[in-house]
Amino acid sequence: MPILKSLGVADSKVPRAGTLPLRSSRNPFEEVSGLEEEETGELGTLPNGTSCRSRATLEKLAGLAPFRLGRSPGWRVGSPGDGQPRSFLGRVLTPGMRRSSADFGLLARLQGTRAQGNEEAAGEAERRLAFLRLGRGPKPRRASLAERVVPAGEAAPEPPPKVPEPPKMKEPLSVLEILGLIQQRELARADEHILELEAEELASSGGGAPEPPKAEGAGSPASGGRRARDVALLYEALQRELWAVVRETLAGPGPGAGVSAGPGAVAQLGQVLVQEEAADGRRGPEAARKLRARWAEAVARAARERLEAAAPGAPGGLAGQLEALRGRLLEDMGVVRGRLAPSYPAGLGAFGVYLRGYHGALAEWIGAAARRRLPLTDRYALLHWHNQEYPREVLGLVDMVALENGELGPLLSPGTLRGLEDECVTDVKAQTRAALLRVLQEDEERWGSMEDGSSSLAQDACELLEEHTEQAPRISQEFGERMAHCCLGGLAEFLQSFQQRVERFHENPGIRELPPDIYISRTISLVNCGPPLRALVERLARVGAPESEPAREAAASALDRVTRLCHQVLTDLLFQELQPHFNKLMCSKWLNSSEALDGIVSTLGAKALALRRMQDEPYQALVAELHRRALVEYLRPLFRRRLNCGSARTRSRVTGRLREDAAQLQRLFRRLESQASWLDAVVPRVAEVLHLEDTPSIQMEVGMLVRDYPDIRQKHVAALLDMRGLRHTAARHEILAVARDLEVSDGGTLPRPRDRAFFTDIPVPPRLFRSSLPPLLGRLPLSRLACLPWPRPPSPPRARARR
Repeated sequence: MPILKSLGVADSKVPRAGTLPLRSSRNPFEEVSGLEEEETGELGTLPNGTSCRSRATLEKLAGLAPFRLGRSPGWRVGSPGDGQPRSFLGRVLTPGMRRSSADFGLLARLQGTRAQGNEEAAGEAERRLAFLRLGRGPKPRRASLAERVVPAGEAAPEPPPKVPEPPKMKEPLSVLEILGLIQQRELARADEHILELEAEELASSGGGAPEPPKAEGAGSPASGGRRARDVALLYEALQRELWAVVRETLAGPGPGAGVSAGPGAVAQLGQVLVQEEAADGRRGPEAARKLRARWAEAVARAARERLEAAAPGAPGGLAGQLEALRGRLLEDMGVVRGRLAPSYPAGLGAFGVYLRGYHGALAEWIGAAARRRLPLTDRYALLHWHNQEYPREVLGLVDMVALENGELGPLLSPGTLRGLEDECVTDVKAQTRAALLRVLQEDEERWGSMEDGSSSLAQDACELLEEHTEQAPRISQEFGERMAHCCLGGLAEFLQSFQQRVERFHENPGIRELPPDIYISRTISLVNCGPPLRALVERLARVGAPESEPAREAAASALDRVTRLCHQVLTDLLFQELQPHFNKLMCSKWLNSSEALDGIVSTLGAKALALRRMQDEPYQALVAELHRRALVEYLRPLFRRRLNCGSARTRSRVTGRLREDAAQLQRLFRRLESQASWLDAVVPRVAEVLHLEDTPSIQMEVGMLVRDYPDIRQKHVAALLDMRGLRHTAARHEILAVARDLEVSDGGTLPRPRDRAFFTDIPVPPRLFRSSLPPLLGRLPLSRLACLPWPRPPSPPRARARR
């Protein structure tokens, strides 16, 4: 093997440093006695007693000069530090000293020579080992360690006790290595080394524990100041990465999320916060870095960025932006609850920190929007979202416990909310009143036209007000009361103006020139405006504040006047047509024919078809008025004494006719759905007063008549007594005394409700004294009685005295 022999040196007795001394034959596999003895002490023996010199020779052959440069004199196999490769700076600097940021200028000048030298040495050793394997041939089978140590047939001895290895010294990392850890997102490990570096800086400045061993000059003032700057710069870099993790993890998994922004990064962030909080306890309140509070601020900044990015591109104005904010809040809080909060340590309360951060960012956004000059619809949307949607649809789904405990507080201050509500009330008051007057003006212009059409005035007015009265209570009860009071005041003013215009419409002589059907249709349309407006008034009064009562009374009074005026107009028009039929009543022809009453019934039935277009409430009031007016006009001729019922036969015929007509009128108004059933008994009772003969029965009937119809007076009873020819003074006074006693019992102030007034509208002519004349003169008509010579009344006593 000439190639292997050429590996020796020129002089075998003078070994070269770093090489294996060989024999003159230059064969590395030949045994040398002196070398064996020398290396036996150094290398030792295997457990079976054999020498390790062959293995040591191979190791020396395989590990030539490049791997021996870094070994200090006296190095031996198994010494401390064996097997730990050391860098060039590690061989230059004293072990245990941390390399600062100033030491790395040397690495920049070396331009990577260490890495190049290591690669060349490793390649040369690999080539030598391969060459040696070729020269030795195939490897023979060697006995196992157990076979060499324990002979066959003997029990294996117990293994010697394991000697614990001495603890290895942990070499501190440099500033740039710590920075590399930060950039690789090994945040918890980087924070540990930063804390160690900070402890060294404190120790060097005399404010902490003793510093570890260091080289000369490491404890100088310049070195201490440089180390403090390194700590500050490392903390800045660490916080940048921490807050970047906060920002990236909120974006969720997707194209916008960082590669390393996963649950592992979040867990490291939480570990850093725990470590720094423990370190703050050691630093004291003045030197504490308060990284946990800065973490909450970073969460709030990230939440602000997320919300600001979601709102501007949303369509639909402020309402659309608020809806986009709601979606973003629910999305991000879902990510926090499901992915981020479980990765933090439980003691940090991560979910509450994120919730407060988003709540604060949203409060800033809402406050900025409230300070702008918003239109009325946007103010409504903002108030409703603040008071209802955010607590119910965001906080209610995210964390109801925090909402119930009041930990978050309101988004807007009470003063800001009150200002927004005041602006809404002011704008609604101005807008609704102008809109109501405009609608009224447009509708009034159609009243005098020849076109027959229904009025939409009430519907338009209700829609204008309900738009605000329905939104305000959904925001808050107090705001609903204020808005109802505002709208009720505007509605009262509108109804008063409506009443005045209706009165002018009916007083206008030109309006009467319209065709009757058009005029009646227009009046019915005006009446139909009352029920919906009245219902709105009552609803606003119930919802509004207690001071809304005057406005409610004014609005109701205006509607009552409009309804009564229109009913009076319709009633007058109808009874103008019926008056010829009423003029035929209570005469001799009426006793023998029902033509007059048949005409009244047929005309009322025909006109009732037109009145059916009226709404139920005013229609019932109109039919009741027609019922009352018809009976008043029916009995009016009777109290004018157009009939003389002095004989029993005549009284019997008159009372029979009165009962028949009363029954026919009752059937008519039942068909017209009249609710004034109190009028059904008036004609039969009058007929009973005319029919009865004995005074007690007449007194009882008069008493029942006065009880049922309190507005009847003595003159009405006297007219009935005159008509039946009751001229007996004693009996007459007894009957009239019943009416007089009932009047006196109530103090002469019997109530006269308008809807129950009947006899008030029946005038009685002045009572003539023909009832005290002889029977022959009493039967004469008034025209002939006026021709008789009457005695001159006596002159006053003073006149005679003067004569």
